[in-house]
Amino acid sequence: MTTNDSLQRLAQIIESRKVANGGDPDKSYVARLLHKGPDAFLKKIGEEATETVMAAKDIDYGGATLELKDKLVGEVADLWFHSMIALAHYGLSPADVIAELERREGTSGIEEKALRKAQGRDAAEQRAV
Repeated sequence: MTTNDSLQRLAQIIESRKVANGGDPDKSYVARLLHKGPDAFLKKIGEEATETVMAAKDIDYGGATLELKDKLVGEVADLWFHSMIALAHYGLSPADVIAELERREGTSGIEEKALRKAQGRDAAEQRAV
């Protein structure tokens, strides 16, 4: 079993929780978040991102204990989970993210960021014309 298999299985479960696929907001946390709409799950992503940062800072200042590392892993898992709900809502999957990471493989992060910045400037200039 690969990580991709685990993510794909979770993505399928999330997909099955969509109200359109029979998910019940009264019985499923995922269905409830999806039913409430983007504001609900995007808020959760923000909360989980903050908790991830705080857990990492706890390691920085409290030492790399097993307990603190486990807390960080748990927070990242929550962040990934809620991000996967957003992906499902927007018709995307973990495979789309993995494909993007693979596309970036071997590319300098500095170069990638500079390219995205330049593309953003080009798009802004085109809109202004």
